[in-house]
Amino acid sequence: MEGAASTGGRGTAGVSHRGPYSEAPTTSETARALREVLRAAGDTRGALARRLGIGTTDAAAIDHLISSPVPLGPVELGNRLGIRSASATTLVDRLVQAGHVERGPHPSDRRRLSLQVTERAYDEVLAALRPMLTGVEQAVARLTPEQAAATTAFLREVATVMREYVATAPDEPRSGPRPD
Repeated sequence: MEGAASTGGRGTAGVSHRGPYSEAPTTSETARALREVLRAAGDTRGALARRLGIGTTDAAAIDHLISSPVPLGPVELGNRLGIRSASATTLVDRLVQAGHVERGPHPSDRRRLSLQVTERAYDEVLAALRPMLTGVEQAVARLTPEQAAATTAFLREVATVMREYVATAPDEPRSGPRPD
């Protein structure tokens, strides 16, 4: 394994890493592998943005719009991205002008706007992600049915834990001095 685990608790640059994310001997290999996947997932958004020639916030917005099970308006999109209303409006204007997103009526509330990713943008995202998606599908195909079932159950449980963590976060950032 690369990184801290293979260098005696020291990062690859020779810097000692301590703190809540250090890979202590008691940390399980599964938890370390999951953190590795989460770090790679974060890196994936930046790589997608570079492949599409857009900013990371724009890529995150498109990702939210594609993956949301419910229609999102500018306010909901801004909330998901953690940006203020004015910034969300600027972002949506930029995405519309670039042809990535269209504004339309909300399907269940005609007083509200809904944002949809354009077919062209969806196709561009899919083409940019295809090599990674193919690799993931190949890895999944190598699992036995029992491994696939166990992996699916584990990932769903982790996703639930992460959603609960997100849901219990304060709406506004903490103010005042931060503890050291």
